Amino acid sequence: MEKRIAVIAIVIDEPDSAQSVNTVLHENSAIIIGRMGLPYRERNISVIALSVDGTPDEISRLTGKLGQIDGVSVKAAISKK
Repeated sequence: MEKRIAVIAIVIDEPDSAQSVNTVLHENSAIIIGRMGLPYRERNISVIALSVDGTPDEISRLTGKLGQIDGVSVKAAISKK
């Protein structure tokens, strides 16, 4: 299957969920190109932006695992080629 570039946005509403998010990201580090994380202390949330290079299945698997974590919202934008 052909690889695609994607941007994944992750919003962590529950600070206790951050460790689970980091575990999933570490398990999928092979497809991660870059990561930017911003703690927004005034609102007690964190925002992470990921750039990834993987097959659509790998990207979907990653976003699916992240979306199953309580207090975490995930959206992905995937390139067409």
